[in-house]
Amino acid sequence: MRFILVNGRTPFRKTFCLWCCEEISGSYLRDVSTLLPYCDHECYALHHEAVSLIGGRARAAS
Repeated sequence: MRFILVNGRTPFRKTFCLWCCEEISGSYLRDVSTLLPYCDHECYALHHEAVSLIGGRARAAS
């Protein structure tokens, strides 16, 4: 996992968490490689866990 923790700053435009769709305000995480926003570390971890599970199933089906 590689992310940037942004404290005390909201994004320029109205932004929502990629995982839970809550509006981001105050502090948030941003993925280093994709720059996608997450409201906290739990949403970030859940999203990456789901992506790895889906990726594993796709490789197994091939």
